[in-house]
Amino acid sequence: MQPAFSVIAFTVCSGAGFGLYMLLAMAHVLGFLPILSRGEILFGIVLAMVLVIVGLLSSTLHLANPKNAWRAFFRFRTSWLSREGVFAVLFFPFAGLYLLGVYFADMKTGDIGFFSKLMGLFGVMLAFATLFSQGMIYGCLKTIKQWNTPLTPTNYILLAFMTGALLLNVVLAFSGQAVGVMGGITVGLIVTAGISKAIYYYWIRTPSGSSINTATGFLRGNVRLLDVGHTAATFLTDEFGYKTAKGQLNLFKAVVFVCGFFIPFLLTAFSVIGASAAVFSALLAFVIAMVGITAERWLFFAEANHVVNLYHGAQRT
Repeated sequence: MQPAFSVIAFTVCSGAGFGLYMLLAMAHVLGFLPILSRGEILFGIVLAMVLVIVGLLSSTLHLANPKNAWRAFFRFRTSWLSREGVFAVLFFPFAGLYLLGVYFADMKTGDIGFFSKLMGLFGVMLAFATLFSQGMIYGCLKTIKQWNTPLTPTNYILLAFMTGALLLNVVLAFSGQAVGVMGGITVGLIVTAGISKAIYYYWIRTPSGSSINTATGFLRGNVRLLDVGHTAATFLTDEFGYKTAKGQLNLFKAVVFVCGFFIPFLLTAFSVIGASAAVFSALLAFVIAMVGITAERWLFFAEANHVVNLYHGAQRT
């Protein structure tokens, strides 16, 4: 499939934003991290919402007619794309109410009240539902073997939590707090996301059962198309038949694992044990990880083979 920068930017930015919000809200409401100041929480929530907004705006650049984007909201019962849009829009009122609750919190105790906590957790659930729907947009497509797997939404969710955790470490470090517990959680998320991605790459190495034989119905002997119906590139061959060199794919996979997982793992681990400057390590880990995850998202599209290619000269997808 043709990798679209607007969609890559959308999924990477919104994933980091949703991941940051979910971890920050759960850490604050459920209290599994050291006491966070009101300023830290407010900054983290606003940063998360900005990333999600930037991602959503970038997604409209992929549309031929962006002003018709509103039509996507009216197929909630049958479309994962519509569900993603609805959940993403519903996320903002709940996150906004949680933000107001933090802003008007009791100055002495820091308590935001039951209602604001509930709004924060509803926002977490909607963020998770948005990420799951985002993954299922691709995971439900039986015509693309590389996407039609539970690993697709799983990786979207894990990578969002991982990048969100790295960004939360940046917020903590800039506030003068040790990454501590959050650093340990981040290391665990990096390892889990890396293993899940490695399993995905191993799984898609096996060709699907679709071939030119199954496409034409001639299941015996060798089948070869003598005429693909055109002499130049078409919309289908451009969008669904993206071709790239094997060496380039392997290079991008190296970037994914080195930049996306290995270097952030080392930098975060060093921050936890206090072997390096916390602010510099946390920020560098996040920036490098975003480079790796951008490469991962490019590969996600570039390695996908639609079965329509069988009618345009491909022997197998």
